[in-house]
Amino acid sequence: MAINEGDIIRLNYTGRVEGEIFDTTIGADAEEAGIKNPQKDYEAIVVRVGSNHVIPGLDDALVGKEIGQQYEVEVPEEKGFGPHDMKLVESVNTNQFREKPKFGMRIQSGDREGVVVNVLGKKAVVDFNHPLAGKTLTYTFTIEGMVEAVEEKAQGFVKLFSGRKMDLSFAEGTLTLNLPAGINYDKRWVMARGIVVHQIFEYIPEVKDIVFVETFKRPEMPAEEPAEVKEE
Repeated sequence: MAINEGDIIRLNYTGRVEGEIFDTTIGADAEEAGIKNPQKDYEAIVVRVGSNHVIPGLDDALVGKEIGQQYEVEVPEEKGFGPHDMKLVESVNTNQFREKPKFGMRIQSGDREGVVVNVLGKKAVVDFNHPLAGKTLTYTFTIEGMVEAVEEKAQGFVKLFSGRKMDLSFAEGTLTLNLPAGINYDKRWVMARGIVVHQIFEYIPEVKDIVFVETFKRPEMPAEEPAEVKEE
């Protein structure tokens, strides 16, 4: 069965630039490339075809493909991370750095992330382009199957945008997500929460209500030690 735009699927992929792996959902590929993150779950991701859940070049390539077959697509810069924009290469005073800037140092400036590409006297040249801007990418990918269950679709969208899994359930039109303790300190979740809600309502019509449940347990008090009695 060929995949159509709007289908929600499980997707495994490995992305390469100049032959080197930069991103993958496959643990063996990450380990082989020396980029395996012990805190990351390596498994197929859930995406809706045609909804920009992956870069445009890969998204376009999914349409018409068959489940279970491996494919390869070359993605030009305009359908990847865009061209390299020299307007995003800026000169910054070195006194604005907490530590002495050096070539290759990654920095955060507001909501932008950049890399130091040169240091000239009291000026550091910082490139705020995406590291893969201007690059032609190659993806190998396999569509592992269609996603039909509401719970799996919702869990997939939560994981895609927040990077974490949730304890969730669906019954009579209501999707309930049990939030883990301390999640409001997770900046990625705080930013992703509204997007997750929007995506679920837009692409999972069975969901009529979304309920977030926060549960706080009373902390256990330490047991009191018996008082010592002095012997006379």
